[in-house]
Amino acid sequence: MQRLEFIVEGSKGDEYEVSFEREGNNLDVFCTCAAGENGLYCKHRFALMDGDVGALLSENENDVAALKELMKGTDVEAAYNDVMSLQAQYDEIHTRLKAAKKILAKAMYR
Repeated sequence: MQRLEFIVEGSKGDEYEVSFEREGNNLDVFCTCAAGENGLYCKHRFALMDGDVGALLSENENDVAALKELMKGTDVEAAYNDVMSLQAQYDEIHTRLKAAKKILAKAMYR
């Protein structure tokens, strides 16, 4: 089993432990924040998977880069890639929608 552990700071200054444990093609990701402990979306886990070290308190920044390698070929990597793809599509549609609304507003004001 491979394991990476991090200590991160929450938005209100609380400290949380985030761990990534790989066994075979499965990756278990835990966080001690309320959302993480309830199996919900947890920004601490996602920030680390994104390579964001802004809230990292532990002195293992190099392990954040190693996390990408740990994720390769796992069920979590596949789901993460789906989320990232959908987020990119959402961002593009959101940008196009804002532009279309501006065009519509201009067309109505003559």
